[in-house]
Amino acid sequence: MGDAQMEEGDNPREIEVAPALIAVHPAQRSVAVAVGSDLRVYDLTGDSPVSLVDDSAKPFHSDSIRAIRYGASGKLLVSAGDDKLVKIWSTDSWLCIGSVCCEKRVSSVAVSNDGLFVCFADKFGVVWVVSLKENVENQALPDKKAAPILAHYCSIITSLEFSPDGRFIVSADRDYKIRVTVVPKNPLDGAHEIQTFCLGHSEYVSCLDFIHSPDYPHGLLVSGSGDSTVRLWDVTSGSLLDTCEIGAKAELSVTDGLEEEPCHAVTDLCTCSNGTSIALAVQSLKGIMLLNCNPSAKTLSIAKVVLIEGETLIPTSLGTSLSEGLLWMVTGISKLQGFNHSSLARVRAVSLPEDNGRDAESVLLRDDEIPGGQKLLERLQGSVSIGNDVFLAAAEALKTAMRSLLIKKQYSAGKREFRKRTRNDRKLKN
Repeated sequence: MGDAQMEEGDNPREIEVAPALIAVHPAQRSVAVAVGSDLRVYDLTGDSPVSLVDDSAKPFHSDSIRAIRYGASGKLLVSAGDDKLVKIWSTDSWLCIGSVCCEKRVSSVAVSNDGLFVCFADKFGVVWVVSLKENVENQALPDKKAAPILAHYCSIITSLEFSPDGRFIVSADRDYKIRVTVVPKNPLDGAHEIQTFCLGHSEYVSCLDFIHSPDYPHGLLVSGSGDSTVRLWDVTSGSLLDTCEIGAKAELSVTDGLEEEPCHAVTDLCTCSNGTSIALAVQSLKGIMLLNCNPSAKTLSIAKVVLIEGETLIPTSLGTSLSEGLLWMVTGISKLQGFNHSSLARVRAVSLPEDNGRDAESVLLRDDEIPGGQKLLERLQGSVSIGNDVFLAAAEALKTAMRSLLIKKQYSAGKREFRKRTRNDRKLKN
């Protein structure tokens, strides 16, 4: 899930809080973690930490990173966030080949399937596009300006996805909407044809992904939400195919130490390498939930919950590769107040079976069993060992911040006028 910065005028303590994010190379050649403004990458092929190179800026980001994403081919990694910068990295040289300025803070990113366009959304609901057609491998791009491609009316966009056939770009927002837009021949001219809307969630839509199916070249869309449901959609018609209520199952699995009325919002989801399994991160759940999708029957069902025993790990982000049966997860937060750890993360991995039936075993790997082992953990986490009390506090702080971010506030007319007069997100000069 790509998360957006809160609007000006809100509690500054909440503004600083951002979840740790994880992204996995499509062939699992590298793993990237973002915590606050820090982007950390580990090269699994060379079994070594990656040294990123960016001649335009150091540090690479000056504020919290809200989205990281590999392209479908794995040749590109994109990072973006609250500093209004979108960074495009070559995964061969780990050189920043492009840096694009945005007028507003960035909440989500996506890379077209052919790798020729990068799209990113800002907190005011505008999706922008940058062309990479002139990209020469491992060389910096000429200065790029982003062009608006589509917009949601003044609503934070939480997730962007291209359909498997590249025909559609799907965008979700905090106003419960999912928009399916036809990708034009030249995206720089704007996308003016709306295919459909997928409507049915009763709270913010937090995350999107696609189930790949030979019967559906455009894929079946899966969405997660603050309403504790995961829904399956036909993106050509906007038809709701199935709804999976996960709240009751999560309630049974929540451990002690959290609030009396736990929240079961779906914070992230990703489809797994077997093509029909969906992994969920759920607020208050110390582990992950696995769903099964039956593309032929167009149904969703809960397969199992994989609890993480012995530590307080409530995942904030999930990632997987297309070729390996590992699900990667991270929990963490930036700028946690009251503790010595300003930006902390914990990375774990689960080995998933090809058949995700109820009797199939999912194995939580020990630290020494994770590819890269201790070297990877030291690079991605910054520290191998952090106390459970810190992560418990982080989970509570993050939940409060996400509620403030994604649940719309009601303001009086007087306060709305005051916020307009005192806003500090002036447009960049051309």
